[in-house]
Amino acid sequence: MVEVSAASVYEAAVLALAEFRRCGFADVTFGPATRLTIRVKQPETEHTVSVGKLQSWLDGNGKSPREQVMKKRLRELL
Repeated sequence: MVEVSAASVYEAAVLALAEFRRCGFADVTFGPATRLTIRVKQPETEHTVSVGKLQSWLDGNGKSPREQVMKKRLRELL
C-alpha cells in the first residue's frame, strides 16, 4: 500500500505504480490484468482499476488541454 495525493482515480493509480517501482517493486511486472484498489479518504470510497484500463486511458487523447498535459506528465512517470 502506498499513499498519494491526486486529483483523479487514474492519476492516483499512476502515482501509486510509480511509487511501487521507486520503492523496489521495479522487478514486479504490472500486467494489463493487474488490479489496483484506490481508496479515497474524504469522502471515504474505494475504486478498482485494472492496469490495462489505466494504460488505455493514458494512451487516449485528453478531452481538454489540462487533461492532455496531465496525461503527458503521468506517462513520463511510468
